[in-house]
Amino acid sequence: MKTQSLTLRYLASLLMLLAMFTTSCGSNEGKVEGVNMLYGKDSKVWKTDKELDASGDKVKQTDAQEDERITFFANGQYNMTSPNGATNGKYTFDQTGKTITMTPDGGAESNTFSVVTLTDDKLTLKAPNGAELRLENE
Repeated sequence: MKTQSLTLRYLASLLMLLAMFTTSCGSNEGKVEGVNMLYGKDSKVWKTDKELDASGDKVKQTDAQEDERITFFANGQYNMTSPNGATNGKYTFDQTGKTITMTPDGGAESNTFSVVTLTDDKLTLKAPNGAELRLENE
């Protein structure tokens, strides 16, 4: 009887460790946290991790695209830089609707993206055509 009790305790402990490990290693895909994850304390720089086309296939990045950065600021401004130049503008983040709308300075049109994932270190934006841009905190 004592051996059976020890075996059950051992098995319960093993299952608890497995559950904790599985939970801690879970994916953050689809998790959209607060807007402050977008800009950190004052600003945060994001770089491209991966780009997918509308069918979900990976898009090969050029050297110039790999050097592109986007910085979101706490005051609702953003800055996109690349070897080809820079663009500044304003953004609005809709937490409930999980969207971000970006309007370049002097631009008549804005671009709205679905926010698929927003955590401290991952940001995934989905265009209306289904293409995805996966960014990581620099």
